[in-house]
Amino acid sequence: MANTTILLKEIADKLKLVNLTPELDLTEVKIQEAEVNRTALQLTGYFGHFDANRLQIIGNVEFSYLSHLTQPERLETYIRLFEQGIPCLVFARGLKPCDPVIEKATEFKIPILQSKRGTSELMAEVIRFLGERLAPCITIHGVLVDVYGVGVLITGESGVGKSEAALELIRRGHRLVTDDVVEIRKISDDKLVGKSPEITKSFIELRGIGIINVQMLFGVECIKQTKNIDMEIKLVEWEKRHNYDRLGSEEEYSEYLGNKILCQSIPIRPGRNLAVICETAAANYRQKKMGYNSTKEFYKRVQQSFKN
Repeated sequence: MANTTILLKEIADKLKLVNLTPELDLTEVKIQEAEVNRTALQLTGYFGHFDANRLQIIGNVEFSYLSHLTQPERLETYIRLFEQGIPCLVFARGLKPCDPVIEKATEFKIPILQSKRGTSELMAEVIRFLGERLAPCITIHGVLVDVYGVGVLITGESGVGKSEAALELIRRGHRLVTDDVVEIRKISDDKLVGKSPEITKSFIELRGIGIINVQMLFGVECIKQTKNIDMEIKLVEWEKRHNYDRLGSEEEYSEYLGNKILCQSIPIRPGRNLAVICETAAANYRQKKMGYNSTKEFYKRVQQSFKN
C-alpha cells in the first residue's frame, strides 16, 4: 500500500498557510509529488523540464524580479505560469501578489497560499512533510516499541506473545508506537519509519482481557507517535532439535520496501522473559552502533587464552 496523493488542505493546515483565494476549495486539490519547485526560470518564460505537478514556491528574489516588471508584464507572467496547470502557488516571507493576480488565479482555479516562513525554511518543511506522507507505505502484523531510543519491531505468529512483551516493556518505562498493525514508510534508502493506524492508536489487544488503552492506563509519556525502525525481533516457537545461534556471530536481516534491517530470531519457551530479552537486544544494538561488539571481544579473549 502507498499514499499517492495528499490534499492541499492538509498541507495548508499542517504548515499554517493562509489561503489568499478563499473562493477555491483546497480539499479539491491533490498534491502527488513529494518534491517542490522554486519558481524562477519559469518567470522568464522558460518551461523546459518543468514539472507542473509540483507545489510551486515564490520567495523574495522571485518576488523582487516580478516587482520590477510593469503591471501588464507581471500579470502576463503569472498567466503563463497558471496555464501550465500547477496545483498551487505559495508565497514565502508573508509576500502577497496584487489583486489582479489573485483574481486571475481564481479564474484559472489555482490556489494562492501565503506563509510567514522564510523561503528555505518553508521549502524544507514542505519537502519533509510531503516526503513522509507520500513515501511508499506497507502495513504488516506486528508491534513497534521504542526501547532505549531504538525502534524495535516485534513480529511473529499470532498468539506468540508480541503484545504481552510490549505491555511489559511499557511497564518498564519504554514507549509503545503501535500494536497489531504497523504502518511502515520508506523515507529514504536507509530509513524506515513506523506508526500506528489512527483506529488502533494507543490500544493493545490482550487475549483473555481484551482491548486496553495504554495512554489512559499508564500515561501519555508511554506513547510515541512515530519511530524509526532500527531492528526486528522475530519471536518463534522453541524447537528442541533446532541449532540456535548462541554467540551472535551470524547476522540476519529482514527487508521491507527494499530496505534491510537487522533481524534477530528469539525462540520462545516457558520461563523466558521477553521484555528483558528485547531490552538486552536493543542495548546490544546501541552498543554495536557505538563501536563495541561483545562477540568479537569474546573471540579475542578466547584467542588470547590459547596463546597463553
